[in-house]
Amino acid sequence: MGDYNGILPVLDVERASREISSFIESSLIESNTQGLVIGLSGGLDSSTTAKLCAQVVNKDKILGLIMPSQTTSQEDVDDAVKLAEETGIKHKIIPIDPLIEPVQDVCSRSENDENYKLAGANLKARMRMVVLYYHANALNRLVVGTGNRTELLVGYFTKYGDGGVDILPIGGLYKTDVRRLASYLDVNEDIIHKDPTAGLWPGQTDEEDLGIKYDLLDKILYLMTEHGMKEDETAHKLQIKLDEVVRVKVMMLAAEHKTIMPPIPPIIR
Repeated sequence: MGDYNGILPVLDVERASREISSFIESSLIESNTQGLVIGLSGGLDSSTTAKLCAQVVNKDKILGLIMPSQTTSQEDVDDAVKLAEETGIKHKIIPIDPLIEPVQDVCSRSENDENYKLAGANLKARMRMVVLYYHANALNRLVVGTGNRTELLVGYFTKYGDGGVDILPIGGLYKTDVRRLASYLDVNEDIIHKDPTAGLWPGQTDEEDLGIKYDLLDKILYLMTEHGMKEDETAHKLQIKLDEVVRVKVMMLAAEHKTIMPPIPPIIR
């Protein structure tokens, strides 16, 4: 492994906080909505996003929904509740297993099939999206997404699940940036340093799913997107194997469909 420190510029956290806060405030005004609904997972991204929202929106106008499943750790639930209480925003705990089970019961499935395992994981994310939008519609509010730039670029989110939101306040920040901003916002250190996980199955972690550490992934993505470097240039710059960069590039290409509208065939009249 090469020395890839210093590749990603250090985020100006004060400026980023100010710009994101302004974005959230403007989004509310332009949409003519009455507040925000956000999913709280007890993780870094949702905690940081909630803190940013609480800086500019009346606490009574923010609803944090904690939506555990049987694979969600109690630690994550406790951290989500504590974050909501610390920021002063209203919160609800809504277990989603009772919502998921009827869907699985009426659909064919195989517990040992990896495709069905993935479908089940995606179903959790999509059910959470349904719950978020139910509350947002009922309260005339925006659904706030918690995805970061790293996840968006490689498609590490569920289409029409956690990708189904109205605004993405930290969508321009790499995971490394989010950690820095979280420290600036006084997010609990335990949350900042815990292994990122979507809680999709027992023991699941984001970095194991991705097959790469966020620290390195951010630098690969930064060089290829912000600097337009080719795969071989990126590998040389970071002193890592070309295969590792190529694999990230493949993830980026495979993720493109998640961030655009569904294709429509041209019709000649």
